[in-house]
Amino acid sequence: MNRKSLSKVLLSTIAIGSMLCTSCTGNRLNNDIVTTDAYRWHGDTITQGSFYATAPSAKEIISTYSATPGYAYPIEKSWKLKNDISQYPQLSTPNTLHEAIYNMGLDEMINAVEPDTTLRTGREWAGVWTRDVSYSILLSMAYMQPEASKISLMKKVSPTGRIIQDTGSGGAWPVSSDRMIWAVAAYELYKVTGDRRWLEYIYPVIKNSVEDDILTVHSANGLIKGETSFIDWREQSYPKWMQTADIYNSEALSTSIVQAEALRILAELENEFGSADEAARYSTMADNIARAINEHLWMEDKGYYSMYTYGRNNPILNPRAETLGESLAILYDVASDERARTITENNPVTPFGAAIFFPQIADMPPYHNNALWPWVGAYWAIANAKAGNEQGTLEAIGSVFRPAALFATNKENFNLDNGDIYTELNSSNMLWCLAGNIAITHRILFGIDYKKDGLAFHPFVPENLGGKRTLSNFRYRDAILDITVDGFGNRIKSFTLNGKEHEPFIPADIKADNKIVITMANEKPETMKVNHTSNIKAPLTPITWLEGNTLQWNPIEYIHHYIVLRDGKPVCETRQCSFDTTVPGEYQVIGVASDGTQSFASQPFQTYRKITAQMPGEKSGALNSTETSYQPTGDIEGYHGTGFTEIDRNSEPLKINVNVPADGIYGISFRYANGNGPVNTENKCAIRTLSIDGQRLGVIVMPHRGVANWNDWGKTNVITAPLKAGHHTVTLDFRQENNNMNINTNHALVDEIILEKIR
Repeated sequence: MNRKSLSKVLLSTIAIGSMLCTSCTGNRLNNDIVTTDAYRWHGDTITQGSFYATAPSAKEIISTYSATPGYAYPIEKSWKLKNDISQYPQLSTPNTLHEAIYNMGLDEMINAVEPDTTLRTGREWAGVWTRDVSYSILLSMAYMQPEASKISLMKKVSPTGRIIQDTGSGGAWPVSSDRMIWAVAAYELYKVTGDRRWLEYIYPVIKNSVEDDILTVHSANGLIKGETSFIDWREQSYPKWMQTADIYNSEALSTSIVQAEALRILAELENEFGSADEAARYSTMADNIARAINEHLWMEDKGYYSMYTYGRNNPILNPRAETLGESLAILYDVASDERARTITENNPVTPFGAAIFFPQIADMPPYHNNALWPWVGAYWAIANAKAGNEQGTLEAIGSVFRPAALFATNKENFNLDNGDIYTELNSSNMLWCLAGNIAITHRILFGIDYKKDGLAFHPFVPENLGGKRTLSNFRYRDAILDITVDGFGNRIKSFTLNGKEHEPFIPADIKADNKIVITMANEKPETMKVNHTSNIKAPLTPITWLEGNTLQWNPIEYIHHYIVLRDGKPVCETRQCSFDTTVPGEYQVIGVASDGTQSFASQPFQTYRKITAQMPGEKSGALNSTETSYQPTGDIEGYHGTGFTEIDRNSEPLKINVNVPADGIYGISFRYANGNGPVNTENKCAIRTLSIDGQRLGVIVMPHRGVANWNDWGKTNVITAPLKAGHHTVTLDFRQENNNMNINTNHALVDEIILEKIR
């Protein structure tokens, strides 16, 4: 290092030390922006314990943070602007750290654009992923990178003209069913560009995908079946006993909201290209899903929605809060204004921010569990701003800016216990996190909101971030906007366009250069609370078994009492570890800690009568279908009866005759094997349509259970139906809507049909 360079380093160090010293002595307490039990944002510096990060200029961040020993990836200690960001909106603000974090978002955004003009998921994660790119587009990439957004979305359309579900448990769709976020992102891109040809392109793609979903993932009570949106590592968010078929049968808050919004968009498209009747049909479906969410998932005692329903024959609520789902409920108007406020005041917020879900799973490492992802934090900030919660908005912004500054990059996620980046998987330069970083500035502090016919403005500036900030070179269609927001609050005092009073809305046909000045009223919104809490771990899930008519379970340390459920309803509270099941039903046990935190419910045990029928077949060491991805490594074992039936897309419908002894409500499922892929990835879930006596009842899914693992027999999802006593013909057949994401492989072994009289 030469003398001149050394001099620069020393001067920078002295400046940082001086900044920290004045902040810590209390001389600049009025410059405190966010303070929690975990960190402090004061002026141009964020401190966490002995670590700090600061911005010597708007083009540099310096951090002293050190990750937990053993972390596998390089640790950024600093960021300096490397790319030319001049063509993008330029931020000027009194807070240098905010400006630097914003510029880092622009810098890393340029890094994320691949040579083929697609959006790279993260530094360590190549390629385009449907939900990653869609949420990134919705946050800010639609207007920051419109061409790359369009090309990326087109990459996620199948040859059959459907949206691709490219990841998820058990073979992707329909176990993972949030692909319709693509539709919401695609329509956002239209609102940005006004490109009618793009609208014409996305219309049939969305319609085809929606129609398949209607037949496959719409549940009987109006919700959407399948995995929670983006949380697609089953063991990270579901009880260990749940198989992937059980996840398909669950109903998630976030995925249901995504489907409802996609249906509303499709209704708009039908009004443009289709028929008024179809538009009304889709609009009614969207309304019905929103109604079902409010009827079935709202938890009045907690003041927020349940994360999902789960179980087998008698689904129950998972009482966890799920931050993305709660945010989407506010942003897409599923929640009423009153409920929106209630959610922001009750969703638990830890010292580092709102968790992906809360409480955590005790025996699971951090990734989705026990973690905060900054892009979800950005959604939570935008939702709080819409609901009018100033403190909630401010702390949510802090939860995104803290890791951006301390890690000197837009990291994928971090550990909620200590704010560290040591999780199961992580990446720098993460697309949806940098998109959330940018969105906070544009969508909250400047209040930019794209409509199909123009640009609306509704800034929300917390008082601690008040002052004058300018966004220059903001491009909107054929115009360039220079936007200034002065003051604080969420009420506009005056809005001028090129020096003249104007409503806070810019029409889509605006041209040339324009100057917008927004003066806020400097009025604090009504005071609302934030539900501050420590990061709580839920008790372990009881492990249950039947001995005769007695349900037993293992004692769990620190449990105050247990709740016994029969058919999804509490029938007993006890401190014992056994319960008499003479009364037929489906039994589960929940452990409750002394603070009231509940464990997951245990695996359901059914004591009611079962009717089974084995499939015809013989023992085999090889499979005959050309759709088999992985042949068995030896003889197939573990089936019931004499053998099994092999099915693929070309098989004749599988018909089974059953004799039902008495009238009743029956749960219908199948015992199956699928060794065409691993449990957590790939796309070869086997799907069939179930009919009884010629009447369609729904879809049976057979997710894959491990590569070449044909000896692992499991149970499909359960379909409930009333049956009269007597003989019935049950049919499984392959239909067009049963095509999975792989298309070419839709193959499984069926061993047995199971009918359980549940009522």
